[in-house]
Amino acid sequence: MNPNKKRENDDLPLFETKAARGGAAHKLFCSTIFAGIILTWVYRLTHIPESRIHVWFSMFFSEVFFGLYWIITQSARWHVVSRHPFKDRLSLRYGEEELPKVDIFVCTADPVLEPPSLVVGTVLSAVSYNYPPEKLAVYLSDDGGSELTFFALLEASRFSKHWVPFCKKYNVEPRSPRVYFSRCVDVNEFDQEWINVKQLYEDMESRIESVARKGCVPQEIKDRHKGFSEWESNVTKQDHQSIVQILIDGCDQEAIDIEGNKLPTLVYLSREKKTGCAHNFKAGSMNALLRVSAEISNAPIILNVDCDMYSNDPDSIRDALCFFLDEKQGKQISYVQYPQQYNNIIENDIYANINLAINQIELSGLDGFGGTLYVGTGCFHRRVSLSGEKYSGIHTIECLNDDEVNTKKRSVEELEEASKVLANCSYENGTLWGQEMGLVYGCPVEDIVTGLTIQCRGWKPVYYNPAKYAFEGVAPTTLDVSLIQFKRWSEGMFQIFFSKYCPFVYGHRKIEFGAQMGYCIYLLWAPISLPTLCYVVVPALSLLHGVPLFPQISSPWFLPFAYVFGAKTAYTLVEALIIGDTLKGWWNLQRMVLIRRTTSFFFAFVDTMIRQFGLSQTSFVVTSKSVDDHEARDRYEKGLIEFGSSSVTTIIIATIALLNFVSLVCGLLTKLAFGDEFGKFVAQLAICAVLVMLNLPIYEAIFLRSDRGKIPSSVAVKAFMKLSIAAVAVVVILCSFGGAFGIRFVIDREECFSHKVEYGNTVHFSFVVIKSEGSWHYSEDGVDLVVKGPNGEQIHDIRDKTSEKHEFVAYHQGVYRFCFTNKSPYHETIDFDVHAGHFLYHDEHAKDEHFKPLFEHIGKLEEALYNIQFEQHWLEAQTDRQAIVNEKMSRGAIHKALLESAALVLASGLQVYVLRRLFERKLGVSRV
Repeated sequence: MNPNKKRENDDLPLFETKAARGGAAHKLFCSTIFAGIILTWVYRLTHIPESRIHVWFSMFFSEVFFGLYWIITQSARWHVVSRHPFKDRLSLRYGEEELPKVDIFVCTADPVLEPPSLVVGTVLSAVSYNYPPEKLAVYLSDDGGSELTFFALLEASRFSKHWVPFCKKYNVEPRSPRVYFSRCVDVNEFDQEWINVKQLYEDMESRIESVARKGCVPQEIKDRHKGFSEWESNVTKQDHQSIVQILIDGCDQEAIDIEGNKLPTLVYLSREKKTGCAHNFKAGSMNALLRVSAEISNAPIILNVDCDMYSNDPDSIRDALCFFLDEKQGKQISYVQYPQQYNNIIENDIYANINLAINQIELSGLDGFGGTLYVGTGCFHRRVSLSGEKYSGIHTIECLNDDEVNTKKRSVEELEEASKVLANCSYENGTLWGQEMGLVYGCPVEDIVTGLTIQCRGWKPVYYNPAKYAFEGVAPTTLDVSLIQFKRWSEGMFQIFFSKYCPFVYGHRKIEFGAQMGYCIYLLWAPISLPTLCYVVVPALSLLHGVPLFPQISSPWFLPFAYVFGAKTAYTLVEALIIGDTLKGWWNLQRMVLIRRTTSFFFAFVDTMIRQFGLSQTSFVVTSKSVDDHEARDRYEKGLIEFGSSSVTTIIIATIALLNFVSLVCGLLTKLAFGDEFGKFVAQLAICAVLVMLNLPIYEAIFLRSDRGKIPSSVAVKAFMKLSIAAVAVVVILCSFGGAFGIRFVIDREECFSHKVEYGNTVHFSFVVIKSEGSWHYSEDGVDLVVKGPNGEQIHDIRDKTSEKHEFVAYHQGVYRFCFTNKSPYHETIDFDVHAGHFLYHDEHAKDEHFKPLFEHIGKLEEALYNIQFEQHWLEAQTDRQAIVNEKMSRGAIHKALLESAALVLASGLQVYVLRRLFERKLGVSRV
């Protein structure tokens, strides 16, 4: 830019920033939720039960983690801002010849997972931007070192001579021919030219796919271009030399399209790889691109996109330049990040690939604190900030005409040879590349770390979410691929939290505290899996065992739990509807959040913790972009979740779904039958009910679907096995409505209890004397228990026992009495349990030859489970007793020691007194 040239609009900013409305109301609402969260914590700490404390505290720690994580998420909603560039002012202020150069980086790594035809679609959308072609250079980094990808790019360079003028002449959008020609287009104005260009594209695509199917480029094709000579040696994906090929030289006057207009520079790069050398995944590829592009074009602005993220807006470069070239604020801007959008999202988005809340609210909220995330694609960078320089306040972007730049023109061959050295493995040895220069090494999500380090060097990023998508890509269309992607992201981000780049440590006093919290929303994806797993498993299991975990519905303490859950749910729903989501889309998001947390995030947590102990190293997984399975694609477009595998993630999903379904059914049957207990379990029933509704597609995939995308029968069997035979037995017990009774009471002299028993029931009972009121009571004298039947007959007579457990079969229907007698002078606390169960294998199904073996086994399992349950409770009571006895003995020993010490001191004092009196008298006698 020439500072002497003044325009009428020089004083007007090139972009504006607006704060979102309703901030005060949101903060007030959040304060009420925070108060409710605090009250739930208070309840957990003030109502600790005497038994099953580990279950209670697992819920408490889960709620603490949920509460703290919710507080962190509010940082992204505390100061939401939106950015608005003014391209018209940019055009008035800068002529075409004054605009800065732009380098575009496209990265690919595997020609199988990322098909070459998909990659060249992105490249062709980049070379056809509405931007001066002499100021544009496009680089394709092929980390796979594949001749197939090089062949596809060579074909694209030839097709671009037709595609670029066609796009600019008719303002074609989108500018990826793969996407454009797949859509219905009104071609009345240019039907013949449209047909011609489409035919050229289909011919090119056919050649690329034909070569891809063969797996190699035919020799007659190789002979037509010198670049294929690089593959004459033994080139493999993990072992090959540096390859740099300039396919279109933008400085060459002969590099023109069919209409005589110049074409942008197009470069193929495959950095050197050697076995045993660290390649640092995408970060290493990007750093090689930085060095090579500096040698060839050296543009001050860099755009990097993934190979599947084609340009959807041909004017997005000009939007980004409004931020960089603003005279007042532009000097400090390091990068402009666009959101990730996808072109294959169906209505209601079953895999929640586009989380509107993240794109429209959270990332904008982080932008309000200057903490915009660099997400690795769709991002415009200032080269100096990406190369490791600190912000000094003097950085400007030079917008010069090529004629004003006094540089020595070098041939294509010279540039290629010089660039190969920069892409060698050995070039970075002993340098600061990957540490203070370029993208940071050592983490699968190198983009997040790099963005943080740039901000900590004083630069300010910008997040821009335009109404018209700037970039669109391909979202996963199967559940497995989606979960693999989130597993990689969450694992990499959790590793950042444990590294020196933790925002609370590395960003301390360098970025705002709100930005540090905002980063942790995503860095803590992995550990949030633990409280989520606890909440989807523990309440269901406790419901099966009849253990209440929440306040009774009539208790005032129930209100904080209900309010926190209801308010947070209502807020997320209203937020989703306001930003344009649908009710079903929001519901699908809740399901996917549950699935991701219980699978991807959990595996990421486990792997990260293993890595922290030095048992494994970081690995990078490329997500498949191929969508060749037409049946799977049809199911995706119909809104059916694609399971179709026997992976451990599917087993976990099915197990959790079945567990909550069983718990809900049996919980409703038993708790509604015993209305006095229903109020204690309303919260647990509600949790199971919500989870069951979320998991309806899983039940459909297990029991109803017959297509290849259903959950395989083997997975369903494994899921049932995960529930275990014991859990099935619990269901049978609960659904048989056997009466159960348990109490802990204090007895003075005599206490009696009654229990109604049906004929043929097996009655289990046990008791343990827990403690006595006497501080010095160590007697092993127990209590007496007499059990009498409904006719007064004596069934059991137990004398002087501190603990006992028995069972008997009721041969008479009626009320059985259990009378305890305490013969000691102290009040005793007794833990007493009785249960009457009727086991079906004794009679009902004796004549059914088909079901008899099954019910016999279930009945035996049921009886065994009762025995285990009573044994466990009895042992717990014994443990309580022993702990109390030990405590009393310890306290008694301390008291005894204190008394003995006091007596010893008193005796010593008395001895001193007596001796003193003796000597005084003796001294008096001596004086006489």
